[in-house]
Amino acid sequence: MKRIYLMLFLFFLFACRQEQQQNQKSGYKQIGAIERMHTDLDQLINPTAKIEVLAEGFTWVEGPLWISKWQSLLFSDIPNNTVYRWSKKNGLETYLKPAGYTGKLTRGGELGSNGLLLDVKDQLILCQHGDRRIARMDAPLHAPKPEFTSLADQYQRKKFNSPNDIIQRSNGDLIFTDPPYGLNNQQISKQELSFYGVYKLDTLGHVVLLIDSLHRPNGLALTPDEKQLIVGNSDGDKPMLYAYDILPKGTLKAAGIVFDFSQYHGAPDGFKIDRQGNLFVSGPGGIWILNKSYQAIGRIKIPHAVSNCCLADDDKTLYITANHQLLRVKMR
Repeated sequence: MKRIYLMLFLFFLFACRQEQQQNQKSGYKQIGAIERMHTDLDQLINPTAKIEVLAEGFTWVEGPLWISKWQSLLFSDIPNNTVYRWSKKNGLETYLKPAGYTGKLTRGGELGSNGLLLDVKDQLILCQHGDRRIARMDAPLHAPKPEFTSLADQYQRKKFNSPNDIIQRSNGDLIFTDPPYGLNNQQISKQELSFYGVYKLDTLGHVVLLIDSLHRPNGLALTPDEKQLIVGNSDGDKPMLYAYDILPKGTLKAAGIVFDFSQYHGAPDGFKIDRQGNLFVSGPGGIWILNKSYQAIGRIKIPHAVSNCCLADDDKTLYITANHQLLRVKMR
């Protein structure tokens, strides 16, 4: 028995050494560290895994979207009104500009695109802060052009604030959040809606208000079985993840708070849920990893603000948008 334990231990050391050597050969700068809070983390990430800096020099990056057939990532630099593309083969490239604001008047603030989505028809859908709408790029993915069709830009004839994050159900419905982060000081005075909502855009083009009770609805994701919607509230007074049961007709029923960031002096931003139900949540100090029971099992510690993340390679790679950097963590 002791021999078996010794062999397992030696195998573990060998695997760790192999991963360390692989990370050293990658050539990317590394930052941060992996914080292990529970043994469940070991099934997802090796404690020796490195946080690689793939690209940097941005202003504020968001909305990472993995395109598997290209083996590349799209992401938004919101203040620069640009969507970038990164791949191992070609590195960093400008993909789409303008991406979120197509107006003629010069304006500042967070005017670009935020959340990005590849819909069931392989079309690029953008949450456009500057144009305050959900839009579809009217060009093939391989030949992008800043030509857009507005899918939704108002609720009850009142202009949205600044659509932020978006997901799609298997039935084709789009669900998105609409906080005020894309409004500059001039636009705040012209704000038309008195609340910040979570909406559904159904396949017939109807906009349905799902939630109007959150002060700063931000990131959102569906559980793997699509029975619940999880919404992050970036309000400093109520920095929580809320669960909502999805009813047969597509309406929601509040199912309570599943995680509270209050004691950690920060709030959730964007997040993703893997196929096993684990959550990867942008929050205070980095990416928080919660198991399917919403227990914190670890954190990818990053020394500056983190906005969002996305999973790739059958949930074996995590890409992270963090302030001015694009990061990557290779998982198990």
